[in-house]
Amino acid sequence: MSPKEVVQKFYSSDLANNSEAVNLCFHKDCTLSWHSSKGFNVLDFNALKVVFEEVRKMYNTLRFETSHLLQDGNFVAIRYTSHVTTIENPNEEMPLAHFSTIWEVKGDKIIKGFQMSQLADSSSESINSF
Repeated sequence: MSPKEVVQKFYSSDLANNSEAVNLCFHKDCTLSWHSSKGFNVLDFNALKVVFEEVRKMYNTLRFETSHLLQDGNFVAIRYTSHVTTIENPNEEMPLAHFSTIWEVKGDKIIKGFQMSQLADSSSESINSF
């Protein structure tokens, strides 16, 4: 499996309902350096599992709309918007956040990531830029 296919596998798994996605796609020694609108965090494998456990509690669905997916050797860059439906309003999907991430893949697992995210702006100009 190519590095690009490994990353695609992760983003196409049903993260809102699949409790095994992190186990299947991430190396046990992985790290994610994440600059978000709430500050900077470094997440390890266990912290990533906790993040997606929280996602599964809060959202019925989580969908990624990818605008760019590029591979250079073992590195894959992805730019996307995450969309969710909430437990309170399962019939209305809304954009949650915009992301740009560079993943490093080792073997068939993601080993390292560098990510920037910002809460989604619902203006048409912002949404159409993706």
